[in-house]
Amino acid sequence: MVTLRRTAMPTAAPARGGLALPADVRLMNAVATAVFVLAAAGAGIAAWAWLMRSPLFPIRAIQLDGDLARNSVPTIRANAAPRLAGNFFSVDLQVSRAAFESVPWVRRAVVRRVWPDRLVVRLEEHQPAALWGGEDASADATEVADTGRLVNSHGEVFDANVGDVEDQALPLLSGPEDRAADMLAMLRRLQPLLAKLDLQVNSLHLSGRGSWRVGFDSGATMELGRGSDDEVLARTERFVRTFAAANARWRAPLQHADLRHTGGYALRLRGVTTTPNASGGPARAAN
Repeated sequence: MVTLRRTAMPTAAPARGGLALPADVRLMNAVATAVFVLAAAGAGIAAWAWLMRSPLFPIRAIQLDGDLARNSVPTIRANAAPRLAGNFFSVDLQVSRAAFESVPWVRRAVVRRVWPDRLVVRLEEHQPAALWGGEDASADATEVADTGRLVNSHGEVFDANVGDVEDQALPLLSGPEDRAADMLAMLRRLQPLLAKLDLQVNSLHLSGRGSWRVGFDSGATMELGRGSDDEVLARTERFVRTFAAANARWRAPLQHADLRHTGGYALRLRGVTTTPNASGGPARAAN
């Protein structure tokens, strides 16, 4: 008789490194790792704090690049440098940028660090395009007090010494400040159009109700009225196209034009007196 016996199968040897550590050992390892990480972080923070306060990394030089037509290097440094604080690592670049942009005529500044002890600042200056008369000013530049403000080529109003641009014969813009860019755009479209009649624009006023008024260097004025830019320019083009024919009888310089009339405009010519119409106003010239 054959006797069958059940024998236990040998268990596979555990994979190398697969032995489970006791719970207390695992806890000790986790605590040790956490302590090491915290210590490393603390050391890093302490080192960074030391760098922030260290006198070993001062800013020794400030290099200025870009537009420097309106300001000298000593003037810019004298205005901005006292507002800079900290060493090479701790100096706040945004605060530094604001310090340089507070200098008159500086529109934009870009500040960067250059190792080991230098700040490089690239400046963009305002390019003046017009005088700014404010919302309450009239369109006559001779009646506007010096506000100490200008409009740059981007249509932004900024503070400046207006005496610095006395030799540039800049036109005057006056109206709501949030419309300064729109006014500059309109001025740029009107100037070449009216130059065809040898009329030099020296002021442009926009009322709070959206009505345009132009002043010329000859002392003449022109009411353009309200409407979209294209509508205002269309009325102006009609005036430019027909003024010579309307003025053929007198050939006198323009004193005032009112383009707000439907289908025509009213003229007042220098030195010319005409019989008033039924409403008592000036004679009207149709297109």
